[in-house]
Amino acid sequence: MLAIDSTAMSTQLLVDALSRNLQFEVIEAPTDEAEIISLVKQENPDVALLSAKLGQGGQVIFDLVRSIRAEQPSPRVVILLDHSDPSAVVEAFRAGAHGIFCRTQPLRLLTKCIECVHAGQVWANSNELHFLLQALAKPTLANFRHLGGSPLSARESDVVRCVAEGLTNREIARRLKLTEHTVKNYLFRIFDKLGVSSRVEVVLYALGNGEPRTPASPNGRRSQAGAASRKSAGSSPSGARKDS
Repeated sequence: MLAIDSTAMSTQLLVDALSRNLQFEVIEAPTDEAEIISLVKQENPDVALLSAKLGQGGQVIFDLVRSIRAEQPSPRVVILLDHSDPSAVVEAFRAGAHGIFCRTQPLRLLTKCIECVHAGQVWANSNELHFLLQALAKPTLANFRHLGGSPLSARESDVVRCVAEGLTNREIARRLKLTEHTVKNYLFRIFDKLGVSSRVEVVLYALGNGEPRTPASPNGRRSQAGAASRKSAGSSPSGARKDS
């Protein structure tokens, strides 16, 4: 795991705190953007933990996340926020982050956040998911133009749009004039086709952040993501791991 805070000293403190967990092998990264990208390409870490205040803060961190994803798409990115600002949360996920963690939360939850993101899940608390769903409801973000070239059928794309609006299975069934059982079956197929395991990952896909992942292993068996979809296809609007 790569860890970068806003200054060299705060990065060292962060690395020391995370290194107490023997499961983590933590690399202390420099705060220079070019050096960070070079180190990511060299080490190819499973997770990159980045402070939103890196550099001058603001848009810098989101551009850095996009650059990392362009150069080395495999690391899963967690962004550290000082406060759960709605615009920062939405922009973080749009840039390609897989998790958001606010410094006001206990350190023990940061460990859980990293573990979940490393396992392929998305991490955000309820408020942050609410910000994301609100943003998706705005026509400027929720145009879903890229769904036209997706592996989904037209009806499955309709279900994805409804999920992205935060609708429950019952509400989706009502809108699309389907039964709840049929909606669940559509969601199982959507999860399998996209290789995701939660409704929030479907939301991120609708936002244009997610890419379809291979849902099956070489021997043809259903992947972990597909198997987990049976639990995540319920009527919860998010399906993400979140702190309580």
